[in-house]
Amino acid sequence: MRTLHFGLRVADLDRSLAFYTAVGYEVIGSVPDTPFGSLTMLKLPGDEFVSIELVHDAAGGYTAEVDTGNRSVLNHFVIKAESMTATLGELAAQGIDAEAPVSPDGSDDFLTAWLTDPDGNRIELVQWPAGHPDGITGADWTE
Repeated sequence: MRTLHFGLRVADLDRSLAFYTAVGYEVIGSVPDTPFGSLTMLKLPGDEFVSIELVHDAAGGYTAEVDTGNRSVLNHFVIKAESMTATLGELAAQGIDAEAPVSPDGSDDFLTAWLTDPDGNRIELVQWPAGHPDGITGADWTE
């Protein structure tokens, strides 16, 4: 088994599409009428598969808050960046502000930075150190 993609509820589809395409995502296709609303499938240029499904309910059924917790269901999601400097420069050129990068381990090549989409969803950018796999593995916790 593997995770295929996640569905992200958005209040304004045009605004969200402008943001995510500025980040670098490509629209692959859409499904206009589902019980959830319209679905728009996105992937990053280097990916083979869709990774985000924007879910938009034009009838107004969107809410960014969970009734019981007054917080969004999604905490954050993570995008791998080959070069943090280049990625932040490209985002700035598109008018997208990100927080200054920090290094979780104090090194110069393992960096993270945060940005927020138009619906308040947090996105973590990660530049892995040289030789690190593309994602987190059990080896990240072995000593």
